[in-house]
Amino acid sequence: MKRADLLSKLADAIASRSLVRISRKVEPGVADGYIVNTSEHWLLLLLVGDAISYAGFQAFRLQDVASLEVPSPRAAFYETVLRKRGLRRPVPPKLGLSSSEELIRSAGERFPLVTIHREKADPGVCHIGRVVRVSPASVSLLEVDLDAAWDEDPTAYRLAQVTRVDFGGPYEEALTLVAVTANPSVKGTSRRRAAPYVER
Repeated sequence: MKRADLLSKLADAIASRSLVRISRKVEPGVADGYIVNTSEHWLLLLLVGDAISYAGFQAFRLQDVASLEVPSPRAAFYETVLRKRGLRRPVPPKLGLSSSEELIRSAGERFPLVTIHREKADPGVCHIGRVVRVSPASVSLLEVDLDAAWDEDPTAYRLAQVTRVDFGGPYEEALTLVAVTANPSVKGTSRRRAAPYVER
């Protein structure tokens, strides 16, 4: 998709508050939802999930967008269901989208758990955790596993490899209920020994 066409469609979607459908080059399938904000490099989507309810936020790199349908072919049906269920559109978080560093830092400040995807470097794998630190080159996560057990050490990932960032979704919220306290401590929360702090 040409960048100029994408930017024009994104602007139209925001102005019209349309429910859109996005497909991406790095992942099969589509995502339906509302465009919350955009920048030169990223877009932020309020996801409408398969259960036809609001399912958190996903940030996608613009360079990975293959197509954008405004409105989504399921827009009329989805919006009717959302309305009949009495679901109000969540207030979107105020995040910095100017760079990957700013996106992940601001998401980590507002959400206890953040999920990053590196779909080209490691397809089908995601990393969920608390953002410990971010630099222009990398992000360090204190990760939590499927049993809500914390790793003992943060792991760093290169920002250039991050293609998608999720937060505020049902799965992050479920892990938060079990794993996160106001100040999760590395010591005493892990049930397994994690690999040493490494750059991936």
